[in-house]
Amino acid sequence: MPIRVSIDPLTRIEGHLKIEAVVENGEVKEAHSSGTLFRGFEIILQGRDPRDAQRITQRVCGVCPAAHATAAALNLDSAFGIADRVPDNGRLIRNLILGSNYLQSHILHFYHLAALDFVDVTAVADYEGDDPNLNSLKRFLARGELGPFVPRYEGDYRLSPKANREAVAHYVQALEMRRKAHEMLAIFGGKMPHNMGIMPGGVTENPTVDKITAFLWRLNELHTFIDQVYIPDILALAQAYPDYWEIGAGCGNLLSYGVFDLEGKEPDLTKRQRFYQQGTVSRHLQPGDLVPDQITEYVRHSWFSEETSGQHPSQSETLPRPGKPEGYSWIKAPRYNGQVYEVGPLARILVSYAKGNERVKELVDGVLSAVGATPQALFSVLGRHAARALDCKLVAEAMAEWVLALKPGEPVCADYEVPEEAQGMGLVEAPRGALGHWMEIREGKIAYYQLVVSTSWNASPQDDQGQPGPIEQAIIGTKVRDEANPFEIVRIVRSFDPCLACAVHVMTPQGNTLGKYRVA
Repeated sequence: MPIRVSIDPLTRIEGHLKIEAVVENGEVKEAHSSGTLFRGFEIILQGRDPRDAQRITQRVCGVCPAAHATAAALNLDSAFGIADRVPDNGRLIRNLILGSNYLQSHILHFYHLAALDFVDVTAVADYEGDDPNLNSLKRFLARGELGPFVPRYEGDYRLSPKANREAVAHYVQALEMRRKAHEMLAIFGGKMPHNMGIMPGGVTENPTVDKITAFLWRLNELHTFIDQVYIPDILALAQAYPDYWEIGAGCGNLLSYGVFDLEGKEPDLTKRQRFYQQGTVSRHLQPGDLVPDQITEYVRHSWFSEETSGQHPSQSETLPRPGKPEGYSWIKAPRYNGQVYEVGPLARILVSYAKGNERVKELVDGVLSAVGATPQALFSVLGRHAARALDCKLVAEAMAEWVLALKPGEPVCADYEVPEEAQGMGLVEAPRGALGHWMEIREGKIAYYQLVVSTSWNASPQDDQGQPGPIEQAIIGTKVRDEANPFEIVRIVRSFDPCLACAVHVMTPQGNTLGKYRVA
C-alpha cells in the first residue's frame, strides 16, 4: 500500500522546503519538492534606480549575497554598455569577493548542514581526551543542550569511533574557518553579508599591499584546512558510505554559466574566458555550448499566473496566484532547451572536466582513483559532496594567484552613465550553481527585473510537460528502509545544498494550515 511521507520543514538548509514522497514497497514512486515562501524581489525592484540592483538583490540571501551582487553588476555592465571596460583590478577583486563567499558557503554546507546526516555528534558525550573542540562540545551536550543536533532523523552511522570524533572536532574548527573567509571578503567588500564593494564597472575598493597581505594570510589558512581536513573528511565519508555513489543520481543533465572572469574585454558572457567554463554536459560526459536563449521558465505547478509560462526570463512575469489548484510550490521550473538540468558544483566541475580543463581533470581523476569510481558515479549524493570539496580547493588555489595579480595604484572601476533605455543580462555561478539576472531600463528606471537562481533549477516542481525537477528525480527510485525515519531522502536533498530564500524570491497566513511540521 502506498505511504505518503511528508518532511515539512526540511531543516539544515537555507529557507523553507517541504518534501513529499509516495513510498510503495520500500521505494519512492513519486516526489514533490515545494518552496513554501513567496518574497517577490522582482516586484520590489521595479521603478528603482538601476544602481540599486546590486544592493537590493543581495538581500535575497545572506549565505551567498556576493553571487547576487556579481550577477547584478554584470547585468548593469551589460545594460550600461561597459561590459568590456571593467579594469583588471575591478575584475580580480570581484573574483576575490565571490571566491571568499564560495569558501565559506561550501565549508558551511558540508560541516554544519550535510555532514550531520552521517556523523553522530552526540557520541562525543563519552569522549575522554584533551581535544579542546571535542571537550567544548562535550560540556555543551552534558548540559542537555542538544540543539541544533536534535531533533533529527537517525541515520545508519558507519564512521569508526575515531573518524567520528575527528569529524565532530572538524565541525567546530570549520566555524573558525568560515569566520576567516568572511574576513577575507570584508577586506575588499567592506562587510559580510551584503558587501559594498561590487558595483557597475568594477568595485569601490582600492588594493594596497596591506590588504593583499591580510587577504593572503587568511587564504593560506583556509587552503591548508581544505587540503588537510575537508577533502580527507570527504574521502573518509566515501569509504564508509560507498553505496551513496549510487544513490540520488538525478536528471543526468548538468548546466554551468561559468564563473570567475579571466579577462574583461569580451562583452558576450557566453564567450568570455572564465575559470570555470560555460556549457552543458550529459551523464555520458558529452559537453555542449551555453545558449542563454534556450532558457525558459514554467509555472503550471507553481503558484503563479500562467500567462507567460514557458517564456525566456527576459519575457516572463512574476504574477503570484496563491492557491492555484495545480500548484504545489512558490518555485518556478526553469528548463534548458525544454529539458531538466541540474546546476551546482557538480555541474561546474564536470562541464570543465568534459571540456578538457587539465587541473580539474587531475583532481577529479585523483578522487575517483582513490575511491575506485568512474566519472558517472559523480552523479550521486557523494559525487555532489566530492565536487563541492574540489570546487573549494580549485577556487582557493586560483585566488592565491588573483590576489597577487592586483596592482595598487591602478583603476578599479570604469566610468559610466545610466542610460534612459537599455536591456541587460548577468550570468554567473553562485556557490549552489547557475545564477542569472535579466533587466530592462525605461526612462532611467528599472521597468523589469527577473532572477533565475540556482535552487530554482534544482528544487523546481514539475514543468508544464510533467517533467519532475532535479531533486524530485533524484528522490524517485530511492529505497527507504523506514517511512517514519526517511534519512535516505534528506541525505539526497541536502547533497544539492538547497537555498530556498533565493529560489522563492511574505506569504499571508490566510488559508494556510499551521502546526503540521515534521522536523528532519
